[in-house]
Amino acid sequence: VNEILRLNEDPNVQGLALDLPESLYSSKVLNAVKPEKDVDGLSDVNLGRLVRGDADDCLVPPTASAVMELLEDLGGKTVLLVGAGGAVGAALQCMLQREGAATLSCRWKAPQLQTKLHHADVVVVGSAKPDDVPVSWIKPGTTIISCSHDLLSEKHSYGQENNHAAENAVGSLAIAMRMQNVVKNMERWIQSQQYRKWDLRCLKLQPLSPVPSDIEISRAQSPKAVDVLAKEIGLLTDEVEIYGQTKAKVRLSLLERLKDQPDGKYVLVAGITPTPLGEGKSTVTIGLVQALTAHLNINSFACLRQPSQGPTFGVKGGAAGGGYAQVIPMEEFNLHLTGDIHAITAANNLLAAAIDARILHENTQSDKALYNRLVPVVNGVRGFSAIQLARLRRLGINKTDPGTLTEEEISKFARLDIDPSTITWQRVVDTNDRFLRKITVGQANTEKGFVRQAQFDIAVASEIMAILALTTSLQDMKERLGKMVVANDKKGQPVTAEDLGVTGALAVLMKDAIKPTLMQTLEGTPVFVHAGPFANIAHGNSSVLADKIALKLVGEKGFVVTEAGFGADIGMEKFFNIKCRASGLVPSVVVLVATVRALKMHGGGPNVTAGAPLKKEYTEENLQLVADGCCNLQKQIQITQLFGVPVVVALNVFKTDSPAEVDLVCKIAKQSGAFDAVPCNHWSAGGRGAVKLAQAVEKAANQKNSFKYLYNLELPIVEKIRIIAQKVYGAQDIELSPAAQSQVDCYTRQGFGNLPICMAKTHLSLSHQPERKGVPTGFILPISDVRASIGAGFIYPLVGTMSTMPGLPTRPCFYDIDLDPITEQVKGLF
Repeated sequence: VNEILRLNEDPNVQGLALDLPESLYSSKVLNAVKPEKDVDGLSDVNLGRLVRGDADDCLVPPTASAVMELLEDLGGKTVLLVGAGGAVGAALQCMLQREGAATLSCRWKAPQLQTKLHHADVVVVGSAKPDDVPVSWIKPGTTIISCSHDLLSEKHSYGQENNHAAENAVGSLAIAMRMQNVVKNMERWIQSQQYRKWDLRCLKLQPLSPVPSDIEISRAQSPKAVDVLAKEIGLLTDEVEIYGQTKAKVRLSLLERLKDQPDGKYVLVAGITPTPLGEGKSTVTIGLVQALTAHLNINSFACLRQPSQGPTFGVKGGAAGGGYAQVIPMEEFNLHLTGDIHAITAANNLLAAAIDARILHENTQSDKALYNRLVPVVNGVRGFSAIQLARLRRLGINKTDPGTLTEEEISKFARLDIDPSTITWQRVVDTNDRFLRKITVGQANTEKGFVRQAQFDIAVASEIMAILALTTSLQDMKERLGKMVVANDKKGQPVTAEDLGVTGALAVLMKDAIKPTLMQTLEGTPVFVHAGPFANIAHGNSSVLADKIALKLVGEKGFVVTEAGFGADIGMEKFFNIKCRASGLVPSVVVLVATVRALKMHGGGPNVTAGAPLKKEYTEENLQLVADGCCNLQKQIQITQLFGVPVVVALNVFKTDSPAEVDLVCKIAKQSGAFDAVPCNHWSAGGRGAVKLAQAVEKAANQKNSFKYLYNLELPIVEKIRIIAQKVYGAQDIELSPAAQSQVDCYTRQGFGNLPICMAKTHLSLSHQPERKGVPTGFILPISDVRASIGAGFIYPLVGTMSTMPGLPTRPCFYDIDLDPITEQVKGLF
């Protein structure tokens, strides 16, 4: 059974035929074989399908098929099965009855055997005839077919001259029928590898008014089992790794299987400059795919970032959408999910530990002692590991025997000579903890006085998160992890994770995290949740791999909708210039999200205080305030047009919005170059409230697309920064601090000048000053520092002072989060 189970999971084995002693043909053994690999057709599942009449969906036992091939014109005849039990006997009974035969079955020891044999027109023998059953019991002219396991045995004779011939015929035919099953199975497997049309059962929504809390809505809907969802959208069993009832990892092997399948349409959801009033990009993303799939019957996939637990327990709350446009179960989405962020934290901190440990050991050991510990004798043999051999080759040392290195080569190999003042790699934790923004490490006596100032970043700010979001394969991820620059040596040369010998270990920690997580919306449409870099301190987009897999699954006429963090000037710009460069994918449409309330704030509306009632400017009609605030919407439309992609404006409607305000926004958006502008009610109505948006997106996707990048990678680093500042943010110019200019010169000298730019800037304004709403002009953008994520593949300038570790407010979200100890239900998430 263990061998059967092993072969069941072997993707290179498409069929299992059992040739075992008769004593081993137990139900346990037969049912251990996966039904789809059961070429003998003996499992209960195959037999059940046969009995039910699903001939196309089952494999018939070869012996039963052989018997049926030998028998003709069975209508009205009596067929007796003697000693033919188990799966073969049951299959024969079913098939004979379908052919119109009166079928009887009995054992050799049955008291009525003689009578039954005498009346039978056909006798099918399933096991050896006992000597005490005379041939005379069988009436002359009866057709006898033997299908016992010992088909070629010569010890049984029923007085029929052609008996051996009949036995041989069954035996040969059974072998042929088994081969036919093998061929049928292979045809099925080949067919299963092709793209399959979706057979999606959407979930019904019954929206309530007033709209309940997000978690109440999420909990009121019963999600489909994730394995059912996976099958509905064409995923194979061996491409899915189930995590509980509602989550699953999807293996990257799917990309190879569907490599010839044309991609679907690619849609990006971005927004105006964020305000505390919220714009609802995630809600639009979910509402749009619910509308496309559940209401317009168009295949669609949402691809979202995994939320950090920092904001979930801090001030922002969850990120699963809201109202009747959510990913469910929302508590699983917002908490640990499948552990990807924990894997990133472990990998990041392993590398951080390796850096400090290496400096300590180099400071306290001679070259020889260091070399002997790095390349120890194990079981009498001394050898370099694969990653050490790679380092030797990079150093130009073409030797494989540790005993042949010269003293100079030993020193060169063993010493990284990291300059502690240049270390850029920080430890991370997925919690908002302001007191970790600056720390001191190495204070214990065991660290022998090696003390340095360091800091913690939030986990999603780790370069490993950015790599996860931009990688295209396991091999590509491993290469990117190895290229990560963690510091410079004392000669000014970069020191990488590969130099520290930790690349393979990092890849091992990330091997499951690289697989996107499959979930579903409230209406049962598929969602990928994968990667979660912030958009203000990283590139702010979900993973390339999730998008690529989804684009294959939806088919040529389907849609993949993904979301970029914060405003179009931040997340969308990075989506185009960084993510699209990494993926090679071309977007079809941009959906730009706005709300009347947020536009009023950009038009000069009063500040909003968390927890306080909204002022009347936001709850009463004020067309002038709306018109003034549309300048920000117009600017974001212009930014989108820089990339040559059609833009549809989605206006999230609130009950306080007047029809005149909604019409004004849509009119201004169209006049400013938007392909269309559509009011949306998906928050309160689900996908039905975004049908007009979905129709507009479908039309826009068929428009001419002249996508282009904003800048050429060959330009100098400073010039690329200037282009973004002037064309996207509207700055008059940029100003680099001496430290920033020094870093630019260093990265250019080290050969990193041709990388794209990832601006680390406040998301609350087009400028570097968060309080400046609308469309600021005439400002000089200050670049305080420039850093590099070489593994991720971008240079990131810091605009002003940017914190990579958020802090907790006076009253964090965790005050409202609780667990019911009886039901184990989570309360208070939003």
